[in-house]
Amino acid sequence: MPFSWLKKTDPTEWNGFIEHGVRIEGKLDAPGTFRIDCDFKGESISAETLVLAEKSVVSSQIRANYVILAGRFDGTIEAKGKVEIKTKAIVTGEIHTPCLIIEPGAIFDGHVHMLSATQSAKPITIPVRSMAASA
Repeated sequence: MPFSWLKKTDPTEWNGFIEHGVRIEGKLDAPGTFRIDCDFKGESISAETLVLAEKSVVSSQIRANYVILAGRFDGTIEAKGKVEIKTKAIVTGEIHTPCLIIEPGAIFDGHVHMLSATQSAKPITIPVRSMAASA
């Protein structure tokens, strides 16, 4: 069989990452967990987890099961599982998810559409403007 060295990976495993210093524009489609720590503009899809690390600057439409935001993000997120906004993250845009976690110190300016498994056609929309208090 040609290309027999290509094997299907377990979707729960890490599929890869893009390090700081790289600029990408286009579409990223990862079957498993993927980490972005660069400047990225485009569409991001992951069947599992998509991690936007601390040095990431992303303008994107994201579709994933689980999204972790630690850098800068502007765009739309559709997450089947949950979205976590970490302490140093700066996020603007729209989030569609059944579960949202915003850590103290994170900045989020946008709309959240809280989806339930039984009422995905009727989400609850919550406008949010959150900024950490100065210490």
